[in-house]
Amino acid sequence: MNLAYLSPLANHLWQSTLFAGGAALLTLALRRNHARVRHGVWLAASCKFLLPFSLLITLGGQFRWHTLPEATPTSSVVMDEVSQPFTPPAGPSPVLAKVPPASPVPTILLIIWACGFLSIAGSWWVRWRSIRATVRAGSPLQLETPIKVMSSPTRLEPGVFGVFRPVLLLPEGIFDRVTPEQLKSVIAHELCHVCHHDNVIAAIHMFVETVFWFHPLVWWIGRRMVEERERACDEEVLQLGREPRVYADGILNVCKLYLESSLVCVSGVTGSNLKKRIEAIMSNRVVLKLNVAKKAAIAAAGAAALAVPVVIGMMHAHTVLAQSPASPTQKFEVASIKACALGPPVPKTKGPGGGGGRPGSSPGRYQSYCDTVMDLIRTAYGGWTPISGGPAWIKSDRYRIEAKAEGNTSQRVMHGPMLQALLEERFQLKIHRETRTVPVYALTVTKGGFKLQPSKEGSCIAPEDIGAHLQPGQKPCGIPLTRVEGPNMITEIAGSVDQFCKVIGAMLGRPVINKTGIAGVFDLHLESALTETMLGPDWRGARPILSDDTTGPSIFTAVQQQLGLKLESTKGPGDKLIIDSVERPSEN
Repeated sequence: MNLAYLSPLANHLWQSTLFAGGAALLTLALRRNHARVRHGVWLAASCKFLLPFSLLITLGGQFRWHTLPEATPTSSVVMDEVSQPFTPPAGPSPVLAKVPPASPVPTILLIIWACGFLSIAGSWWVRWRSIRATVRAGSPLQLETPIKVMSSPTRLEPGVFGVFRPVLLLPEGIFDRVTPEQLKSVIAHELCHVCHHDNVIAAIHMFVETVFWFHPLVWWIGRRMVEERERACDEEVLQLGREPRVYADGILNVCKLYLESSLVCVSGVTGSNLKKRIEAIMSNRVVLKLNVAKKAAIAAAGAAALAVPVVIGMMHAHTVLAQSPASPTQKFEVASIKACALGPPVPKTKGPGGGGGRPGSSPGRYQSYCDTVMDLIRTAYGGWTPISGGPAWIKSDRYRIEAKAEGNTSQRVMHGPMLQALLEERFQLKIHRETRTVPVYALTVTKGGFKLQPSKEGSCIAPEDIGAHLQPGQKPCGIPLTRVEGPNMITEIAGSVDQFCKVIGAMLGRPVINKTGIAGVFDLHLESALTETMLGPDWRGARPILSDDTTGPSIFTAVQQQLGLKLESTKGPGDKLIIDSVERPSEN
């Protein structure tokens, strides 16, 4: 089974488990302080299950760093390994003889989870309705309390029912079975639950238990929360001046005569470990207030819990691209930049980055067409990654660049690091990369299997080995060649499925994730109907050929029929280049 199916959930559960472990250590340090503080710590551990750190990591990705951090990348790697140990490593797909069928395990696990969720939710609902019916069947009592008091004919213990409009439920006959002082202590206990909204907090954790029913830790946290909330109310009752022995006798009498509530969100008086509670009540130990050091420790722990995932997001999503000065070997010796006359370019076969082929380029020499700055950025920074930001002129103003590098520098270096350095120096370009959760397409194999033709060994030429022109029968490895024929676009590429995903991602304007598991190099040929998105800025002069009479298949249909693959809309991580600033160059 592909680990990618479950890695986000596994990482979230791992992070929540680590968080709960930290909460346990913190409550241990606070064992001599008020139980209400420890109850709040366990509440935070419970709520962590509802707050994936991935949301905070995404939030961290919204902050921009315009300079490279001085810290070494080792710290980022370590944090990755600790916080997300179940994330599959990035890398090429394994070599497979054939594509395995889709695994049924995720579906089976989802069905099991749904059964558990519905069973527990149904159990809570049945018990809730039973207690609500008991409250409705009761009769009101006139007591001097800030909430409504009802008398119930059942043997249910005294408790507070209701989340937003609490009602104190007392069993009939309780006035004859406990002394007035014992009853006052019991009622004071229940009013403490109301004052601190314990039913609301218990309902939140019940939801956590229902969603994450399969994780034993959430049930353990629930027991700790009940234990601490009851101790907290005991401490407050004693602080009100109630006699410990009278209060303890009252709890024991209620325990002997009545039944405990079946719902933790109906706060009673007999919950938690009764023996330990009675011992604590009778000892009436002094509860220490939080000193400055412990307050600072709690604040630091809370700040760290929020700050660490944000910092991880900043370290991942805001890697500044090549803003430090390039080394001499990564710069052109001489470069000439001249503005071209305005007007649409002549449609041409498109090469890497949408800038067309480079017939004027050769080892050691670089020559561009009259390209826009956007075209140049696409070529220099990866070709098919979506780009946003920058002024409007970078898509309209065109420039011819002629440059010479030292020796026989390969085209890959000139079109990559050297062009980046030229853009940063002459166009004052500042740019960074972000990774976000965005709408994507997942490329999978159809039920009938894929129809890809493996490339013959040596049939494609590495880009850096290509001279001024491709020789007959030669293909550039991994670089798409596209042409327009009538209303259709024809795309050819000799490369891997990962490279093909980048090509069709650019044509669709959305990242495409390879989930085929197919490895190897293939000769891919795709014919599909021409669309506005597929044309891009380089084909502005060819747009009049678009019409409503297109007869070719859509790219989705073409991929399925011609290649045996399928594009499915989903969400996933996607890279994006953000232009922070750019200026027009001075000509020379």
